[in-house]
Amino acid sequence: MMKEKKIKNIFDTENIQSQDPEVFENILELKGIKIERIVTLIPYNKPGDWYNQNTDEWVLLLQGEAHLEFEQEQILQLKAGDYIFIPAHKKHRINHSSIEPKCIWLAFHTTLK
Repeated sequence: MMKEKKIKNIFDTENIQSQDPEVFENILELKGIKIERIVTLIPYNKPGDWYNQNTDEWVLLLQGEAHLEFEQEQILQLKAGDYIFIPAHKKHRINHSSIEPKCIWLAFHTTLK
């Protein structure tokens, strides 16, 4: 008997309950590739909190508005539909994000070259 597949919606944030500033949900993970949904729950990160990832990341802002800051570089203003490639170990953080609507991101991480 086939297991019933559950349909999920990328924009559904009603059941998220967390004290963390962001919620990360793995959507798909295969050899060398991970796709995740990120929902930003607070309007900005604390100063000094930088992401320094071991993977390359392509990220798409699906909903909301955000300011993406790179260490010792410019701040990029993103709106829904904007996307960017972030190389591995490129320090970055969200220094502002909208709350209404919440920021919803779709991120693709890879170790493949």
